[in-house]
Amino acid sequence: MVSPVTVVKSEGPKLVPFFKATCVYFVLWLPTSSPSWFSALIKCLPIFCLWVFLLAHGFSFLGARSSARKILAGLIFSALGDAFLIWQEQGYFVHGLLTFAITHILYSSAFGMKPTNVRAGLVITAASALCYLLLYPYLSGPFTYLVAVYTALIGFMCWRAIAGLQLANDLWTWTKLSACLGAVLFMVSDLTIAVNKFCFPVPHSRAIIMATYYAGQMLIALSAVECQDVEVSRKRT
Repeated sequence: MVSPVTVVKSEGPKLVPFFKATCVYFVLWLPTSSPSWFSALIKCLPIFCLWVFLLAHGFSFLGARSSARKILAGLIFSALGDAFLIWQEQGYFVHGLLTFAITHILYSSAFGMKPTNVRAGLVITAASALCYLLLYPYLSGPFTYLVAVYTALIGFMCWRAIAGLQLANDLWTWTKLSACLGAVLFMVSDLTIAVNKFCFPVPHSRAIIMATYYAGQMLIALSAVECQDVEVSRKRT
C-alpha cells in the first residue's frame, strides 16, 4: 500500500500551482456583487491548475486511462459552471446547475459501477432524499424538479466514489480514499449553496462553499492518478 509520504513526494510538486491559485482567490476575495471576467478568471484559476495537474502526467497517461480523461472532462465542465455562477444573479444559475450536472455524470462514470456496495447506496439515497425534503418547501417553478435531478446525480456520484473504498475488506487505496473524501466535500459544498440560496443565509457561506469545493475537486483529481514513484520502485525490484 502506498504511504501518504510517498504520495506527497510524488504528486505534491504538481499541485503547487493549484495551492497558489487557491490562495490568490481567498486573498483577493473579490466581491460577488460586481461580477466580471477578472473575477471569473480568479475563481476558475484553481480548476485550470487541476487541468494542468492531470496533463502533467502526460498524454500517454490520459490515453491509457479512461477514468482520468473523464475526470479531466469533468474539471472542464466545472470551470464552465464556475464561470456561469459568477453571473448567477444575472440569470445564469441554471446554466451553472446544468454544467455541474454533467460534471457529476462524468465523475460517476470515472468511478465506475464496481463494486456495487448496496449499503453505501442506500445510505447516500436516504441522505440525498432527506436533503431534498428539507429544500422542497423553499423551491418553486422549474427548481422543484431541477434540484431533484441534481440531488440525485450528485448523490449517485458520491455513492460510486464511496463504493470503491472497501475499507472492511482492506482493499482500499489512497486514490479510492481521495475520491471518497472529494465526493463528500463536493456534496457538502453544493448543499451549502442550496441552503444559502433557497432556504436561509448560511454564516460564512462563501468561505465554506469554496473551501470544500476546491478541496473536493483537488481530491477527485488526485484520485485519477497513481503514484509514479511506486511504479518505478516496483520495476527496479
